[in-house]
Amino acid sequence: MTYELPSLPYDYDALAPYISADTLKFHHDKHHAAYVNKFNELVQGTDLADLSIEEVIKATYNDSAKSGIFNNAAQAWNHTFYWNSMKPSGGGTPTGALADKMNADFGSFDKFKEEFKTAGTTQFGSGWAWLVLDNGTLKVTKTPNAVNPLAQGQTPLLTMDVWEHAYYLDYQNRRPDYEQAFLDSVVNWDFVSQQLAHAS
Repeated sequence: MTYELPSLPYDYDALAPYISADTLKFHHDKHHAAYVNKFNELVQGTDLADLSIEEVIKATYNDSAKSGIFNNAAQAWNHTFYWNSMKPSGGGTPTGALADKMNADFGSFDKFKEEFKTAGTTQFGSGWAWLVLDNGTLKVTKTPNAVNPLAQGQTPLLTMDVWEHAYYLDYQNRRPDYEQAFLDSVVNWDFVSQQLAHAS
């Protein structure tokens, strides 16, 4: 089935000044679109063509003969999840069941933030920082390149893109500043809470 490039869930300038309109235009309209187009091209006419993109990701992970399909499928999916992980006037502190779960599994929200920023900062080269549900427990993970928690049997709840194209126009080489802005000002805790509710 053809995977379509989703529209951003907000205007290009909605996350400014933390993430600029220029960054979102390049990131969504060029990078994300390229992954979507390449994925559709690679699966056309194969036995994977009728699978959902999530099924393709799981079926092609660690299959060296299908690494091109995996990389483009996972990156297409990762970016869609990333756009939804942010919102205008985001940030702040989670509430309700998510807050309770974070306190139980990390000790405090501040401990989560510390772990999440460390995951993003220490991911060498390109990749992603994640909040996942793993066997009923919240964990922070990081993955290189296109790899995502779906491929590893975990449930993703939140992601932060730490490929350079996610932040370089706005922050140059200051990845930690981008991570701080992500958590403080754009993260969409409502979305994360919804993912947790669906997984529970």
